[in-house]
Amino acid sequence: MNPSRADIEAAIRSYQDPYLKNNLLDAGCLEALNIDNGNVSASLVLGYPAKGLCQGVAQMLASKIEDVDGVASVDVSVNWQVDPAPVQGELETMAGVKNIIAVASGKGGVGKSTTAANLALALAAEGARVGILDADIYGPSMGQMFGIADGTRPDVKNEKFFVPIEARGIQVMSMAFLVTEDTPVVWRGPMVSGALIQLLTQTMWHDLDYLVIDLPPGTGDIQLTLAQKIPVSGSVVVTTPQDLALIDARKGVEMFRKVGVPVLGVVENMAVHICSNCGHTEHLFGEGGGSRIAEQFEIDLLGSLPLSMMIREQADQGAPTVVSEPESQIAMIYRDMARHMTAKLWLRHQQAPAVPSLSVVDD
Repeated sequence: MNPSRADIEAAIRSYQDPYLKNNLLDAGCLEALNIDNGNVSASLVLGYPAKGLCQGVAQMLASKIEDVDGVASVDVSVNWQVDPAPVQGELETMAGVKNIIAVASGKGGVGKSTTAANLALALAAEGARVGILDADIYGPSMGQMFGIADGTRPDVKNEKFFVPIEARGIQVMSMAFLVTEDTPVVWRGPMVSGALIQLLTQTMWHDLDYLVIDLPPGTGDIQLTLAQKIPVSGSVVVTTPQDLALIDARKGVEMFRKVGVPVLGVVENMAVHICSNCGHTEHLFGEGGGSRIAEQFEIDLLGSLPLSMMIREQADQGAPTVVSEPESQIAMIYRDMARHMTAKLWLRHQQAPAVPSLSVVDD
């Protein structure tokens, strides 16, 4: 007896993807399904980087299909691909970059840059091609976080374009590569905005699935101008549970909404302190702040991270947690957050209206 296609599809539907929040059939991930004399082969494609998941998902689906009456053999393959999500307004996607993700915070000192670096590395760990632009022009830190030696300068092509510096598999560009460490950047807002737009557009980003932009902290004219001029697919707001940080994080969410950039979620840093000596846990900066913002604005809480000396030390040493301790619980949290935010981008790509094709006919 040959199993029915409806029964096979029902078996596929029984697996709920935690990132797409849907089954893979209704999410549009099934690429091919063949049934021949009880031999079933299925090919599925996830819309977000999932190098660490594909094999496990394939095995889970295969076991579900095997339970269907009439199935003699099963061959399931699960892969992933990245598509460009829509950007705000009339802006167009940049050449060489499928998606730009802005990482922002309403105030400084909440771990925004460390989060941006680890999210970029988490995306790369899942197989994506990733770049990071250090737009925190008054306090650029990506060079140090990625272990790039002081004084390193990007190559220049055609006397106009910068070649990003590759470090830990990431294409990195920062204003720090163009000025000396002892020369403070004393510029007014319009100069900063102009310099960053130039840095973004005159860097030869090569075939990126995602470009992570570490925005300056705050929600003033600089951040607003950048959010209006950079073709951003989505944004992430970083906060701590502290009430003062939450006030500024709300401003960050409102800023992105004002310019039509979807907020993919909130990252809560320093959520809990775990004593390295006795293991006692304590909420030094308050509790549940990220969840409250997520509920208020009906956005996702991508994840909560502990107040950890390890995260800070590894970033300072040029090897953030995702590469220093790739199997650690904290690295897994970053990878989980990366999957969540990129799955939301793919859903936006799926929901985007198709661009009508034009044909010219001579009468």
